[in-house]
Amino acid sequence: MSGYSLDRIDLLLLAELQRAARQTNAELAERVHLSPSACLRRVQRLERAGVIAGYRAEVDPEKLGLGLQAFVRVQLKSHDAARIAVFAEQVNGWPEIVACHALTGDMDYLLQVVVRDLEHFSRFLLDKLLAQAEVADVNTSFVLRTVKRAQALVPEA
Repeated sequence: MSGYSLDRIDLLLLAELQRAARQTNAELAERVHLSPSACLRRVQRLERAGVIAGYRAEVDPEKLGLGLQAFVRVQLKSHDAARIAVFAEQVNGWPEIVACHALTGDMDYLLQVVVRDLEHFSRFLLDKLLAQAEVADVNTSFVLRTVKRAQALVPEA
């Protein structure tokens, strides 16, 4: 976000939108003590600057029958650009993976995987992930319970 600074009102807008993105512009304006037109201009400016990257519904995975979550650390066989590109393409095509992060350290990637059950995870691991020629090793940790799930990003003042 270089070249873009957030003031107190921007931070209030972001906090409020992260809390309840479906509120009307008039409701948002009232909560941050702006006129509706000034509020809309500020929100649009935050959107154009890429500070607000999008709007989405938060969905409970268990209500969709996706009761098992795992974090899978992946090590690739080599780090040449072609292998990395193939792996990234595969990861982006698998709906079981909800997040993928490139890492430092002994593993190359951390995958957040959400599936129905252990059988679904086993099929994903054996038929998809380990079937990739680029994958050298995986290490899985299953989520027992979620202690905290951040609902909002709050920059330090």
